[in-house]
Amino acid sequence: MKQFKKLMATIAIGTAMLSGAALAAEGYVGISMPTKSSARWISDGDSMISQLEAAGFKADLQYAEDDIPNQLAQIENMIVKGVDVLVIAAIDGTTLSNALENAHASDIKVISYDRLIRESEYVDYYATFDNFKVGVQQASTLVEGMKKRGAGPYNVELFGGSPDDNNAYFFYNGAMSVLQPLIDSGEIVIVSGQMGMDTVGTLRWDGAVAQARMDNLMSAHYTDKKVDGVLSPYDGLSIGILSSLKGVGYGSADMPMPVVSGQDAEVQSVKSILAGEQYSTIFKDTRELARVTVGMVQAVLSGTDPEINDTTTYDNGVKVVPSYLLEPVPVDASNWEEVLIGSGYYSMDQIK
Repeated sequence: MKQFKKLMATIAIGTAMLSGAALAAEGYVGISMPTKSSARWISDGDSMISQLEAAGFKADLQYAEDDIPNQLAQIENMIVKGVDVLVIAAIDGTTLSNALENAHASDIKVISYDRLIRESEYVDYYATFDNFKVGVQQASTLVEGMKKRGAGPYNVELFGGSPDDNNAYFFYNGAMSVLQPLIDSGEIVIVSGQMGMDTVGTLRWDGAVAQARMDNLMSAHYTDKKVDGVLSPYDGLSIGILSSLKGVGYGSADMPMPVVSGQDAEVQSVKSILAGEQYSTIFKDTRELARVTVGMVQAVLSGTDPEINDTTTYDNGVKVVPSYLLEPVPVDASNWEEVLIGSGYYSMDQIK
């Protein structure tokens, strides 16, 4: 768990830095988040507010509830109110060009938060996790889980994230870097033949859409065979996929639940892992993402360069956006307590 220990040390240092900076800063920060329907975005918002206020900033947090015109209106309103920096987790990363042009005209810096804003030259920085690695970890845990249960070939189905979220492609491509060689060798069989983000993407990361698609896959392709694993890029989709699988008898002694991946370590999915349903998830510490973002805010408002560790990966179609990539951590039944409880991200009462 070297990766986890390094994460914890970084959090401790970041907390100390923020405490020292408390009330030393001045500035008004607008935060635009996509929705409260996902627990992770609530956590992101809470972390951003607490850390920005601890650093002495005034903050305005708005949730757009996955409504693009609503997010645009909220961002325009923040511009009118005179924010100094915009932190935006876009619903659709291709729809904000005009708003960002207005922000630039008002000398407002823009930080893209976790989801890359595309097709605009006015994105100054990007704070996110190593999203390709997230996909690698999802596929690796999927393969690991299936191999624990016996030899292949394994029948697998693929799910992708929302096609309007740039991250979804990184998750998918990272996963396929692991899975494609196994597909080519015949160790993994995509029974439905459905591959590629244009086919397996799930608009707005909607769990009900994923459940309906899984229902269709089961009735069309699995009446006479079993599914061994499902690549799911997000816990909210995983819950829908698992509901579909339970509906046709999986999860019983005669039909063990297939190996299903996930992402975000949401409470419902952690409980599902402990119940022997979902196999794994990927933990992305939103406190740490908030810390990095607050550091970017402090830097740009003080006229210095923020800490960056990637200047090549994230081309938004107009420019390569200077980025800071954080480390994701795989979580399953063997390490959930150390990672999630040990880090203080959750309390035991929240999980049990």
